[in-house]
Amino acid sequence: MAERAERSRRRDGPRLDQPQEFRRRFPSPNLSQEMFGVWSERFARFMGTAQFLIGMTVFVLVWLVWNTFAPTALQFDPRSLNYTLLTLILSLQASYAAPLILLAQNRLADRDRVALEQDRARDERNLADTEFLTREVAALRIAMRDSATRDFVRSELRGLLEEMEERGLEVTQRAPHGAARADEEQQDRSGRAPASRARSDQT
Repeated sequence: MAERAERSRRRDGPRLDQPQEFRRRFPSPNLSQEMFGVWSERFARFMGTAQFLIGMTVFVLVWLVWNTFAPTALQFDPRSLNYTLLTLILSLQASYAAPLILLAQNRLADRDRVALEQDRARDERNLADTEFLTREVAALRIAMRDSATRDFVRSELRGLLEEMEERGLEVTQRAPHGAARADEEQQDRSGRAPASRARSDQT
């Protein structure tokens, strides 16, 4: 079936109800946009140098001097025609230079926009890091306020030592009175013991 349809198509020719495929007869030049952009930037950069201006000035002066003072038979762009060829060359140069300069400026603007976006992203990351570090430092300060510092511990220990010394003095001051009372109690006990023994003997 497929072979029969193919044969009928070849015999009848292209059908009107189907779009015809467009085929390029001449191959298009494979020109990279990046390479063309780089070349345009180089050309625009060269046109903005002093070498180009000096060379262009020398070229125009030589052209004018030759076509003005040279013999008429040797002049290829005579003054009588108002230097038509030179005017055409300069016009062509300006017509091609302007788009190339615009293309170079567009590429430069694209690079500047990408660099600006990268700088903005970097600044946002730096700002976020700075805010995070600020919060961490504030949290550490709050935690350090709640924790016991070395000076605080020393002051507390000094206060405890002073309190213990005061209590020790009070104990030492109370100790003689306690010893006298103990001796008195011991003497009373010793005096009462022989009397009780004598009473027991008499009985």
